[in-house]
Amino acid sequence: AAIESCAENFSDGVVAPALWCVLFGLPGLMAYKAINTADSMIGHKTERHRAFGWAAARLDDLVNLPASRLSGGIVALAALLTGRKARAALHAMRRDAHRHASPNAGWPEAAFGGALGVALGGPRVYSGVTLDDPWMNEGGRQDATPDDISQALRLLVAACAVHAALVAGVLAVAYSFA
Repeated sequence: AAIESCAENFSDGVVAPALWCVLFGLPGLMAYKAINTADSMIGHKTERHRAFGWAAARLDDLVNLPASRLSGGIVALAALLTGRKARAALHAMRRDAHRHASPNAGWPEAAFGGALGVALGGPRVYSGVTLDDPWMNEGGRQDATPDDISQALRLLVAACAVHAALVAGVLAVAYSFA
């Protein structure tokens, strides 16, 4: 769960806000954060929030589409820099990302799983109910250890560095034409 959360939050909390800020400036960043926060607050499948929450969740899915794919690619690049499995990250994304319940979370989760050699997701129990979720990086080790979490954090730091370099490069090119 820690690695899955790390992967998804890299996309939603780092890549997506920066993407919308680079594209549309501060208004783009603020709009993204408002949509993302609405999903967090009311995008639940409860009777109270069903209609309004559904719209917030679908809008959040839409605005995260480009960032989720980009984040998976960035993780694969970071894997190269950290001696992890970049090819496995790309392969896991192509094979498994679309199987995730979320149209976006599967991309960074599969990339992290592939890069680290662990299977993420899969069957789990919530409040006594078994969910038969698909594996991200199916075939990877299903017994993640605390060391895998440490390796995921190293991969996250490298991914943030790659992301920062990409953003700086895009801004440098944009300002050179301004």
